[in-house]
Amino acid sequence: MSEDSVSRLEQLRFLERVREQDLARARSWRQAEEQRLAELAARQPPPPPPDWVVEQGIGVGRRIVAVHQGWCRPSGPRVKGISREQALSLVAEDTALACQMCRPDTELGVL
Repeated sequence: MSEDSVSRLEQLRFLERVREQDLARARSWRQAEEQRLAELAARQPPPPPPDWVVEQGIGVGRRIVAVHQGWCRPSGPRVKGISREQALSLVAEDTALACQMCRPDTELGVL
């Protein structure tokens, strides 16, 4: 190998080390920003619960089995928030859907 080739090879290795250091620094900055954003999100209050929720059954079609007021809200993947109009429509259609604990039918004026 000529001296010129060795010098060029050394330059390329140096450039590679510099770029690797730049990449490591950029990754460190990104990780710090991700951590900052996660901490900021953890300090945010959770969203308020919906005023009305439906509880869905298990299985194909996931039929609605109950309508609840938001504070009565059972937890889990089978529960989702709905609007007052949707709750009113569901309870008016079938009063048996109204939860017996929180009585959404009374709150909605459907008796």
